[in-house]
Amino acid sequence: MKCAPLTKAGRRYIYRLAPMMAVYLLFIFIARWTFHHLHPAGFVVYLLAILPALPLVGSLAVVGLYIAEESDEFERSILVQSMLWDLAGAFSISTIWGSLEDFAKAPHISTFNVFLFFWIFMGVSQSFIRRRYQ
Repeated sequence: MKCAPLTKAGRRYIYRLAPMMAVYLLFIFIARWTFHHLHPAGFVVYLLAILPALPLVGSLAVVGLYIAEESDEFERSILVQSMLWDLAGAFSISTIWGSLEDFAKAPHISTFNVFLFFWIFMGVSQSFIRRRYQ
């Protein structure tokens, strides 16, 4: 499978997303280190807990900017279609697991993982959608 060259919007997407993920890694390290070594209390706990989520929310804004800026209708269509599948997959897994937790006493999984499920489905669905058009 040959990769198509990136459009200008695609390059901007990468240049925006990469630093966002680097900031996420930095923030998760800071939060985990601080909780483990300094044992914060009070309001600081909430700030540190939210810190790693901020770049992840920002990454969704980066995707939105890409959709708005992409002039190639095919590329935009691929992304939008895959996002619909991603949302369906992430919500389905979360809903099924929530039912298993409530009724079958399955172990708890953090809702933080919904974001992870979304991006896993994004990678899988994009390749299937692209393959459909080849």
